[in-house]
This record gives sequence, C-alpha cells and structure tokens, in this order.
Amino acid sequence: MPQIKRNKRFHAEIATSSLSDIMFFLLLFFLIISTLANPNVIKMTLPQAKNNEKTNKQHITLSVTEEKKFYLDKQEVNFDELEATLLSKLGGTKDQAVIVRIPYNMQVQDLVDVLQIGVKNNLKFVIATSAK
Repeated sequence: MPQIKRNKRFHAEIATSSLSDIMFFLLLFFLIISTLANPNVIKMTLPQAKNNEKTNKQHITLSVTEEKKFYLDKQEVNFDELEATLLSKLGGTKDQAVIVRIPYNMQVQDLVDVLQIGVKNNLKFVIATSAK
C-alpha cells in the first residue's frame, strides 16, 4: 500500500477585518481636525451678527488687531504699505474677496480707513463676524 503524502505547509494569515474600521476612524479624525484648524487666523473678538454667510471662494484675509497692527494672511504690513501689498497679492484678479477681520471694539474710523482702500481700487471687501 503506497503512502499518501500530505502537504502540511503552514499558511500565515493576517486578520484584516478590523483594518477597515481603523482606517475609517483615522480618516474621520483627520477630517474633523482639518476643518477646525485655520492657519490664516489671528485670534480676536469679532463683532456679532445674527446672519452669517460662509464663503468657499479663494480670499485674502486682512486682520486688524486692537494695537492697530495690520496683517495680510498672517504677514504684518504697515498701513502705508497696505494698499500696495494688497494689490500685489491680488494680482490681476479683482473679483477675489478680501475678508476684513477687525475687533468689535475698534473705532468706526479705523474700519472706514481700511474700507477706503477697497473703494479706491474697486475691490470686494467683506467684514467677518461671529455668530450671535
């Protein structure tokens, strides 16, 4: 009677059933964190409004601090150079919105001084507010 040889090789298995769950939770975590983090924001208390619209368009952020320091996308600019720097950042596209972030307790004249640059150059300025 001939002997039957059995192939008794060990087959290594990796359990991948939980891998999809882990990847889903990591993806969800990073999506939530990325929406909360905004790198172009300087901390300040904005004026409040009942109706806030959000924009998904490309924009430039112009921030004014309580110490009257001016920032274009986190880059500090003197008020004398603000107009030239803003126009160079915009390039040829004047349909791009400029988000003006100014503290709620600043004087109206400070806001008007900034908005005059937009009126003079026919730019679209939008004032940022926080929800009431």
